[in-house]
Amino acid sequence: MKKRYIYIGLFLVSIVGLTIVQYKYLRIGLSLAKVQFGTKIEKVAEVVKEGLREQNRLTFLMGSAMEEDTSFFRVSVDSLEKVSNMFLEDFIREQLKYQEIDSEFSYTLFSKDSVYIINSSNELELGESAVSYPIELEGYFPELLGKPIVLELKFENLHQYFLAKLNGLTFPSILFLIGICVTIFWVLRTYYWQSSVITTTNEFINNLTHELKTPVFSIGLATKILDETATEKQKPVLGIIRQQVNRLSGHIEKVLELASLESGKSVITLTKVDFKPYLETLCSEFKTLVAIENGSFTYDLEGKEYIINAEVFHLENAINNILDNAKKYSSEPEISLNAYQDGNRLVIEVTDNGIGISKDDAHRVFRKFYRVTNGDLHNVKGYGLGLSYVKKVMKKHGGEVQIASKEMKGTKVSITIPMLK
Repeated sequence: MKKRYIYIGLFLVSIVGLTIVQYKYLRIGLSLAKVQFGTKIEKVAEVVKEGLREQNRLTFLMGSAMEEDTSFFRVSVDSLEKVSNMFLEDFIREQLKYQEIDSEFSYTLFSKDSVYIINSSNELELGESAVSYPIELEGYFPELLGKPIVLELKFENLHQYFLAKLNGLTFPSILFLIGICVTIFWVLRTYYWQSSVITTTNEFINNLTHELKTPVFSIGLATKILDETATEKQKPVLGIIRQQVNRLSGHIEKVLELASLESGKSVITLTKVDFKPYLETLCSEFKTLVAIENGSFTYDLEGKEYIINAEVFHLENAINNILDNAKKYSSEPEISLNAYQDGNRLVIEVTDNGIGISKDDAHRVFRKFYRVTNGDLHNVKGYGLGLSYVKKVMKKHGGEVQIASKEMKGTKVSITIPMLK
């Protein structure tokens, strides 16, 4: 539960941090956009000043409207003012578009003593976000009227204009942020769903194995009673039964502790041991078992001692799993086990003449519940827990397990465990 809160907290902090970073970048982008806009307006102002400096058709028309002189035109003063407004607005708009500015604007042409001269037809209301740029004209108009003349350009709500220009950054950022949130939410949801499935599976395994303990105990007790009155001919058979009952009990404990290994609990306590005597006993018992099934098993244990840090019970079970697989997947088993020291590591290799597995399956056989199939058939019964258990035990011992196999030619499974000096 604590890990869950840590993951959720880390996720929230990351999203908030990413949002703040994106907001900072947006502010920087807006600042740069304002600077760029101001630079473009300066260029527009220079062109407009130059265009209104000398007498030309536009300035003559505007000058006539300012002086209300209709002697050259056969129109009223109001019409003359409207026409001059239209031509001036088109002139300014053309220069703005040349600088790639398409924001709505208005203008006012007035003298410095605040006397109104000409005002644009689409007057904008100046709000908090509006900006005005005064352009002091030179040449024709100041000389005509005998006083300084200012052309003021007004732009309303530039903040939204700048945001619209940054849509190429803001919208993808928002979409990517939403995508990250959705993906992480899905991953966390899947993770906790799988955790719930694993918990349910482990509970089922625990209940099942506890139910199996009762008949195994009864069989063990029955063999002890039979051993008291058994003949010499029957005692070897009873010995094998006892051996397999003990083995089955070990498997039940292994499955129970596999659930604990899955949950991350520490169920393995390593102690310093000489593992060679245990390995010799294990090989001897397995040789007897294989002989009953008309198979052959040979083993070669090099060296005098195998001093390692190990949990003997789990390490024996892991090796038994490998040997069991070698026997189950061979019609006429020919199995060999070789143990030797390679540098500061103990290597145990189990080789068989079984059906082998493909390269793709060789990477999957260590997954929990995974089993190699022949089409839709499982020719050998099992639950896909053995090699998963082996890998976890090796990991707890600081060792490794590797598998090399060729289909229809056999398999070699190697485990390596660090040795003590």
